[in-house]
Amino acid sequence: MSASHPSGSPAEEVRRKARRKEAAGSRERRSVWFGLGMFGLVGWAVAIPTLAGVGLGAWLDRVAPVPGFSWTLALLLAGVVLGAANAWWWVKRESRND
Repeated sequence: MSASHPSGSPAEEVRRKARRKEAAGSRERRSVWFGLGMFGLVGWAVAIPTLAGVGLGAWLDRVAPVPGFSWTLALLLAGVVLGAANAWWWVKRESRND
């Protein structure tokens, strides 16, 4: 009774599995702490520009009011967009190493 090996001989099968195991072990594994740190970095990358936009917008609404226009809402939106772009840049930069 001989078992059929689709990839060739049993020795070739062992070599293939050894190469896969070696390649998997050589990849850099990132810890849970790295993931939590990245999560925090992305959060702050969005929160800081958003809060800065709200603060600047509220100040501009008091100092230079424009009828029918809210500086606070406009700069809130600008802060969120800027923060999302910043977070995207950080995530893309860190994922280049994968």
